[in-house]
Amino acid sequence: MISLESQVLQRHLTFFDNKSVFFAGGINDNFPQQINAKSVKIWSWYFDYANKIQDAVDFCLESDTRADLVIFYWTKNKQEVQFQLMQLLANAPIGQEMLVIGENRCGVRSVEKMLEPYGEIAKIDSARRCGLYHFCLKKPVDFLFDKYWKTYQHTKLKGLTIYSLPGVFSANELDVGTDLLLSTLEQSIRGNVLDMGCGAGVIGAYIKQHNPKVQITMTDIHAMALASAKRTLAENQLEGDVIASDVFSHVTGKFDLIISNPPFHEGIDTTYRAVNELISQAKWHLKQGGELRIVANAFLPYPDLLDQHFGSHQVLAKTNKFKVYSVML
Repeated sequence: MISLESQVLQRHLTFFDNKSVFFAGGINDNFPQQINAKSVKIWSWYFDYANKIQDAVDFCLESDTRADLVIFYWTKNKQEVQFQLMQLLANAPIGQEMLVIGENRCGVRSVEKMLEPYGEIAKIDSARRCGLYHFCLKKPVDFLFDKYWKTYQHTKLKGLTIYSLPGVFSANELDVGTDLLLSTLEQSIRGNVLDMGCGAGVIGAYIKQHNPKVQITMTDIHAMALASAKRTLAENQLEGDVIASDVFSHVTGKFDLIISNPPFHEGIDTTYRAVNELISQAKWHLKQGGELRIVANAFLPYPDLLDQHFGSHQVLAKTNKFKVYSVML
């Protein structure tokens, strides 16, 4: 099954004939393998997709690949989109041809205003609640990577400076749920700790700062998050392992504490796939007596899932919107 965006692209297969094609953005299906092109390359910032497609996908923060035709799948985060589009076009020759496809509810219409200063853009199709735009580059694009870095501090982070790139969770300020989760970490933590879905690295860096002897591992599926977490650690003179992993796909060893503010959105849709895997598989990655601790919106159906796999759970802290859950092996 291919995405709505790819279904629209299927209506324009002649664009791909005898061309080198480069896919980028929020692509999440195997449509690239279905086209009749001279060559196909894919660049993704999402490790779950790269891990699924394997060798066909280049999972990295930056790419210098060139192709006759660039296909960009719009995502809901406009800042992330701008970062990647400007990077692509800065590396492209004048005359570069590009198709931009995205769902209307994700704001793809704003691509016209974003790219109009640099060339010719026109909407060429509208179907499946998506818009398809054709763009031709006419003017050089300047791209300065460093200008996209953001930093912030918070009194509750006690001196930590958080570094983040566009599209990363908790990129601009301390998330309310994470704040509540950190409030439960008053006692010292020992051993091996896994911060899953680390985002900009707030939780893992906070734990390492207050418990220097802890061995911290931080994971995420987002290339921007991994780069942000690595820099947050480095700039605060902290050490830890930061790895790409789709939940536990590339996690080895067992931990005394697995801690997370797990995502429950994929794009603009609600999905529980990641947190279901986190809870159901956590016991295989915990040491005896180890703990899984997560924060979640209070309305989410996690207590039943925790009880199903661990027998019972505790609520360590709560507000009107969030709860911090703990289970022990």
